[in-house]
Amino acid sequence: MSKLKEIPRIERPREKLISKGPQNLKDEELLAILLRTGREGKNVLELAKQVLRKYSKKRLLKLKYEDLTKIKGINSAKACTILAAQELVKRALKIGEETLPIIHSTKDVIAQSVYLRDRTREHLMTIYLNARNEMVWKKQSTFIGTLNANLVHPREIFNEALEHNASSVILVHNHPSGDAEPSQDDLEITKRIQEAGKIMGIDVLDHVIITKTKVFSFKEKKLL
Repeated sequence: MSKLKEIPRIERPREKLISKGPQNLKDEELLAILLRTGREGKNVLELAKQVLRKYSKKRLLKLKYEDLTKIKGINSAKACTILAAQELVKRALKIGEETLPIIHSTKDVIAQSVYLRDRTREHLMTIYLNARNEMVWKKQSTFIGTLNANLVHPREIFNEALEHNASSVILVHNHPSGDAEPSQDDLEITKRIQEAGKIMGIDVLDHVIITKTKVFSFKEKKLL
């Protein structure tokens, strides 16, 4: 590992930005400017490369504070700097209802819930869609813990649906065990929520179970 100060000054990210403009910097150089410092055993450029190898630029824009601070070498201050840059970019591009993600398939659902693959406890999240199948909201932790038909209440899901004017919902939860097959509680919960949705006039389009390597879709298996 070479220290950043051993790199010719003109090739250091900040100096390069000043002399050549930000458009001429590599992705890792731009991120290195935000990170400012590296960690033990890695200079800031090496840390930035490591982060970008794990997270694409698009995925990096979606990471939350808790996700960022789990990355070795990114402390609270660095996470806040990245989040502030993210938000400024989103506001400048007016990311809002005109660029809402559209959910067409199970693959689209997984893209919105991929973080669940690595959770060691069961998390139930809910994706809320408008009449055009655009995602208007997602609640990442509707319920945490072993899903039990007596504990997961439809009102928690449909209160949010009403608040965000959703016309349909998709349920997603993980199985840390690695077995994607639905349990009896999973089946009962899905049925109860679907029945409540019919009364509310809000469709339950799918319930997707994910593990590190597998996916189970109630819709694809014709259980909905």
